[in-house]
Amino acid sequence: MNIEIRTDKNINSSDRLIDYVRTELKQEFQRYSEKITHFEVHLSDINGDKGGDEDKRCMIEARPAGLKPVAVTHKAANIDQAIHGAIDKLKRGIEQVFAKREPLRGTKPEWVEDDAS
Repeated sequence: MNIEIRTDKNINSSDRLIDYVRTELKQEFQRYSEKITHFEVHLSDINGDKGGDEDKRCMIEARPAGLKPVAVTHKAANIDQAIHGAIDKLKRGIEQVFAKREPLRGTKPEWVEDDAS
């Protein structure tokens, strides 16, 4: 699982922040580690030095193997809340994508032939 983290000029891209984001993503998406090949995280401060409510933004794009990318954005008052808000949204999105791929309970898998002939 490759994790790429980018920040704008208003966010201090420290090793501590990068390690924190990587740890959170690995922990939250551990059960999908075989299915997700790449994460791309963008952290930004929308208003820069001006400040303001919910001016920190976290955008995360996950690329499940063989499927279309799933991207989410969350704005919050600080970076930590923005990261966790985006991770929560991404978790719901990823679960929904993989749930659609699973066969419905009580139905036969595609590879089972019908012997009713």
